[in-house]
Amino acid sequence: MTTRTSGPTRSNRRGFLRRGATAAGGGLFAVAAMEGMALRAASAQSGHGHKEKQPSDNGGYGALRELTRADPESGFEQTLWLPQGFDFTVFSTSGSMMGDGNVVPLGHDAMACFPGGDPDRYRLVRNHEERTGAEAAVPSGREEHRYDPLGGGGTTTMSIRWGQEGPVFEEAWMSLSGTIVNCAGGPTPWGSWLSCEESVAGVGAGWATEHGYVYEVPSAAAGEVTPVPLKDMGRFVHEAVAVDPSTGIVYETEDRSTAGFYRFLPSTPGELSEGGQLQMLRVKGEWNFDTRTGQRLRRSIPVEWVDIADPDPEDAESNALAVFDQGWAQGAAVFGRLEGCWWGNGAVYVVSTSGGDEGEGQIWEYIPTGRSGGRLRLVFESPDREVLSFPDNITVSPSGNLVLCEDTGRDLPAVRGLTRDGEVFPFIYHEGDTEWCGATFSPDGKVLFVNLQGSTRGEPGDPDLEPGRTIAVWGPWRRGVL
Repeated sequence: MTTRTSGPTRSNRRGFLRRGATAAGGGLFAVAAMEGMALRAASAQSGHGHKEKQPSDNGGYGALRELTRADPESGFEQTLWLPQGFDFTVFSTSGSMMGDGNVVPLGHDAMACFPGGDPDRYRLVRNHEERTGAEAAVPSGREEHRYDPLGGGGTTTMSIRWGQEGPVFEEAWMSLSGTIVNCAGGPTPWGSWLSCEESVAGVGAGWATEHGYVYEVPSAAAGEVTPVPLKDMGRFVHEAVAVDPSTGIVYETEDRSTAGFYRFLPSTPGELSEGGQLQMLRVKGEWNFDTRTGQRLRRSIPVEWVDIADPDPEDAESNALAVFDQGWAQGAAVFGRLEGCWWGNGAVYVVSTSGGDEGEGQIWEYIPTGRSGGRLRLVFESPDREVLSFPDNITVSPSGNLVLCEDTGRDLPAVRGLTRDGEVFPFIYHEGDTEWCGATFSPDGKVLFVNLQGSTRGEPGDPDLEPGRTIAVWGPWRRGVL
C-alpha cells in the first residue's frame, strides 16, 4: 500500500486531555482507582515472594494444555500451552511478503492495538528489533520513505478482523522504515504509536545518520509515514514509553544495567514534535538512590524530577550514558535494565528486568502527584527464576491486573499474569528460547496479541532463521483474573 493518511488533527490530540484518563485511547488503557494497583508482596513478613504464591489454578484459568496452529500464509507451525477454552492463531511471520510489496522485517517486538475503524476491526502497530549491522542490514520499506537508507528496522501495521471463529489477519504494511533496533515504545491516548530505538549507533558505526530516538506513527496511517526523530525526548538506549492521558506527559525507560527513568514534558500536550523538556527521576532526600537491590516492597518513596539540559548530546554514540550522566550529576536515581512501561490504574508500571536481590526482576509503580513529582513503589520483586525470570514487556489487562512477557533463557519462557495480591501465574508457555514481546489487549478486551521475537539478525527471508511471529489469543477471559 502506498497511500498515506495524515495523523490525528490538533483538535483530536488535545481532546484527550479533556476526556481524561477514563476515556484515553478509546479503551487502550485499563483504568481503575487513581491511587494505583497497590499489588501486595507474596510474603509481607519477609518482603519477598515465594514459590507457593504461584496460584494452583493459574489465576482462575486452570491447567495449561498443548495446542498447535499454523500460519495460513507461511505455513509456520506454532505449539503453545494455553488454558482450556482458549485458542490462538499465528500470522505475519518475518520474511512474508506484505500487500505493499515490502517484506516483514526480523525481530517482532513491542506493539499496541488500536480501534480499526469499525467495531469488528483492530489495528496493530508492531516494532521490529532488527539488529543486523550497517554493512549487512537489509533496508526496510521503500527508499524514499527511509529515515536512514541503510536501516532495516521500523514498524509494520496490521489490520485484523474479528470473525465468526475469532480474529482474522487481513493485511500488513510498512509504516516506519529505515530506523534500527526498534525494541519497545508505547501507545498514545490520541491514537498513535511511539517507536523507540534501543541503540545510539550512528555514522561511527557505519550508518548514514544518527540513531537513538523516538518516532511517532499514527495508527490510522495506511502506508509509510515520514520518520521524524523526536530529539527533545532524548538520544539514549530507549526501551518503552507510557503517556499519562490527563497531562500528556510521556514517561521513558532506558535498557541498560545502569539506567535512568525519564519523563518528557511536551511544550504542547499531544504535539510531541513541537519539543519540550526531558527530565530524570530523583528520590527526594537521597542522592543517587540505587533501586536495584535492598528494596522494601510497598514502601512509598517520594520523588522529584531534574532537568536534562542536553537531550541530544554530540557524544551520545561514543558514550551511551551521555544523557544519564547529566541526571546522575544532579543526584538522580539508578535502575537496573528498565524495559517495559505501561500506563494504567492512574499509574505508570515499569519493569526492571534484572533488578532485585536475586537479579530476576522488579515491577515498579510510579504514581504522579501533580507536575512536580510523585511517589515510587516496588510492587513485586521476583524471589526465584521459577516464579518470574527477566520480565520485559508489560501491559495492563482490562481488569487492571498485569501481564508480563519473559525474556529468559529457560526452556519454557512464559507470558505470566501478576495479580493485585502479588500472585504470579503462567498463562502461556512455548518451547524454545526466543523471547515473548509486545503483549497488548484489543480495545474491546476480546483478544490478547503478543509476539514471539524470532531472529533479530540476518536476511528476513532466510529459511534457516527462526521467524518472528504475531499471535492472537482469545477465550473465556472472565473465568480468571485478567
